[in-house]
Amino acid sequence: FPTDRTTEIGQLISSYLVREKNLEDHTVHLLFSANRWEHVPLMKEKLHQGITIVVDRYAFSGVAFTSAKGNFCLDWCKQPDVGLPKPDLILFLQLSPEEAAERENFGHERYESSSFQEKVLQSFNCLMEDKSLNWKTVDASQSIEDLHREIKSIAEETMQEVQNKLLGELWK
Repeated sequence: FPTDRTTEIGQLISSYLVREKNLEDHTVHLLFSANRWEHVPLMKEKLHQGITIVVDRYAFSGVAFTSAKGNFCLDWCKQPDVGLPKPDLILFLQLSPEEAAERENFGHERYESSSFQEKVLQSFNCLMEDKSLNWKTVDASQSIEDLHREIKSIAEETMQEVQNKLLGELWK
């Protein structure tokens, strides 16, 4: 469930990201949140079926990017996403802005500048202070194979913990 660019909201977001449209910053933030909310019924259905959901750039990403703009406080940015399904695990793939800038296609979309990415990183660091969420940081500069192995291991461990917790609650 990444940002869904096929819905009307998603198409508007996509045209903004590739600089075809200009939108006011509050509007953009709320559109990203609305795009996440579009998925909630399907997400809840899948979760009730026992299906594990992997989300690329969930609410925390939106909060970090908007708050990095400077004229937004973190708390305002969090509000539109209050009530979204809470993740069991949040993986933060850490890569220095310098290394990110060397990647292919960097700079093609809005927000892809090293100075802005530094501010986003600062916002993520503030978000990671919330100990009620299960944040895990992964070094994204390692090889794709090693990165895959580490993410798979962390995800499997988390799924097992969640399953054990649910089983424990059934026996109460």
